[in-house]
Amino acid sequence: MGQQEKVSTSLAGTVSESISASLAPVDAELARRYPGDPGTRQPVHTVYVPGDAFNAETIRTWGDKALAQLDEHAPDAASFAAVLGLSEKLAEPVYKGVRAKLEREPIEDLRVDFEDGYRPESDADEDETAARAARVIAEAYANGTAAPYMGIRMKCMEEAVRDRAIRTLDIFLTGLMEHGGLPDGLVLTLPKVTYPEQVTAMVRILEAFEKQHGLEAGRIGFEIQIETSQSILGGDGTATVARMIEAAEGRATGLHYGTFDYSACLGVSAAYQASDHPAADYAKAVMQVAAAGTGVRVSDGSTNVLPVGSTEKVHDAWRLHFGLTRRALARAYYQGWDMHPGHIPTRYAAVFAFYREGFEAAAARLAAYANQSEGDIADEPATAKALAGYLLRGLDCGALDTAEVARLSGLTRADLESYSAPRRGDLTATAQ
Repeated sequence: MGQQEKVSTSLAGTVSESISASLAPVDAELARRYPGDPGTRQPVHTVYVPGDAFNAETIRTWGDKALAQLDEHAPDAASFAAVLGLSEKLAEPVYKGVRAKLEREPIEDLRVDFEDGYRPESDADEDETAARAARVIAEAYANGTAAPYMGIRMKCMEEAVRDRAIRTLDIFLTGLMEHGGLPDGLVLTLPKVTYPEQVTAMVRILEAFEKQHGLEAGRIGFEIQIETSQSILGGDGTATVARMIEAAEGRATGLHYGTFDYSACLGVSAAYQASDHPAADYAKAVMQVAAAGTGVRVSDGSTNVLPVGSTEKVHDAWRLHFGLTRRALARAYYQGWDMHPGHIPTRYAAVFAFYREGFEAAAARLAAYANQSEGDIADEPATAKALAGYLLRGLDCGALDTAEVARLSGLTRADLESYSAPRRGDLTATAQ
């Protein structure tokens, strides 16, 4: 062993101490504002069902209708692959995976809609619908037929419908409490948010409800729906959506892009209102940057082109939806909206293809990183985190199974979760 190198320094220890003291508030602010992804499952889609159309059979009905559409318009893997342009390697596993998913878990996230898609006959009618939604959802979680995530989209906080929104929310949440308590998969959506103060109002409502029922503070979170230009860029030139996340006081779970309301707000003609319009790309990019590191997830919108009618029309709609979904996934929008049972076969086809196409390379890269072996790509801790997150998303939705991921990566799910979990400070320390 050679002679140990002499190490010299010039700065007194008090310098480091004073610097640390001066940056302590910044450290605390970083930890508060940017805690990182929560590490929980993110659904690949949200299905909106009008309140008056929702019942205990809705989830199974959507799955059965989707399977029937496959039977009619793409009865085998080859025909489905031909419509969507899937490779021969992917055709069979994607088709089999989609059918199995539609039989086992056709909807990952369902929102009973009390906003645009709902037309009650009276206030009493909406009261009854909200109470019924609570009962049906509670029963679904109790008997194992629920989607992983379920909840309501209430009306917005604008003056004309504010009281109605609050009452519907109150009836729904109270009903859940009366039928066993709030389920773990509960999700609420606050639509048409324009000012951060509207988000703050939602926080105060939930605080009051939690206090009334003795719930843990912060138990109830909610999604913020981005449907107006003012929610992206405020009159003062700031990114309003970033202020909304702050106004949520840690309760915001997602930002959902509203394709058609937002496009109309900007004056985009109906024929061009789509999730791949440049205006949509800009809005979602601002949402994505505002949410990065905060633990708030971003969801893409939907297409209003429904797969109905002749086989030719269904295939055209399928290709459009498949392409939009794949485009969103490549841009790290891992969730979107589906408006029709015929959309969910192509939702899952796009998602499954996305993960199956890339999982072998991702598993190999993560294995090389874990084993510190040389390869043709030098990955850093942040990339290892992204690779693990990619594989976990594939496992969560059913595109991949643990055995094949373990075989190619040599890693268990617990290993993947450990790689995907590091926060900002942990990554920096590891990189050093």
